[in-house]
Amino acid sequence: MKTMRGASADALSALSQVLTGVNAQDGAAVGTDLFGVAQLLRSEPALRRTSTDASLDGSAKSGLVKSLLEGKVGQVALDLVADAVSRKWTTTRDLADALEYLGVVSLVRSAGDKQRLADELFGASTLISHESELRNALSDPARSVADKRSLLGGIFGDKVLPATLHLIEQSLAGSYRTVNAALENYQQVAAEVYGESVATVHSAQTLSESDIARLSTALSNHYGRQVHLNVIVDPALVGGLRVEIGDDVIDGSLSSRLDDARRKLAG
Repeated sequence: MKTMRGASADALSALSQVLTGVNAQDGAAVGTDLFGVAQLLRSEPALRRTSTDASLDGSAKSGLVKSLLEGKVGQVALDLVADAVSRKWTTTRDLADALEYLGVVSLVRSAGDKQRLADELFGASTLISHESELRNALSDPARSVADKRSLLGGIFGDKVLPATLHLIEQSLAGSYRTVNAALENYQQVAAEVYGESVATVHSAQTLSESDIARLSTALSNHYGRQVHLNVIVDPALVGGLRVEIGDDVIDGSLSSRLDDARRKLAG
């Protein structure tokens, strides 16, 4: 949600604070409800415009939303959405995007095992990246979202946490351009929820658990917060490591050093 500015950023910050008071055990249900409302707003332009119209009274908009959604979503989500529509939004799309983001946060908090959730989201993203047939099936506009969800359920259903599966399925229906883009964002949200950062480590060979622990400790000390590592084995690096964390890139790979040497010899 770093793209939100002005009134939308303020509204999201306030709603995020409200969400912290929600019991983690209710997170799955709240997340499901918020995803559904976000989808409703995207599919109903008139409702979206009315809900974000700054010229309308906030309490009137809250009353309208409650009358439409009462009995269709739980009380926690209903109150949160009513609060959301009473606030000011910079653009009409920001409300739905914010509700989707809060839904992700709710699912993350409901997982109960942050390490496993992060690893499973990364594993799903890696599998989809490497399996061209699966990637093509998920991006096929001729296939329905229900069909794609069924496909993902067959692959991941009993192998991952319920929260992970829910997020994998949501990656098909949200605001992201691709499933992988959604899954990568969900990993970042999960890290933010637990006050962590995510580092993608490209290694020429498989790292031992002790190597991973030492690297995680070194990066955590450097950045002043816990760093979760996603490790990708990439033989093309020849040797060494390439670490990507946020906008920072630490390239200590042998292939990079060889490229530098070649450039110096050529020029």
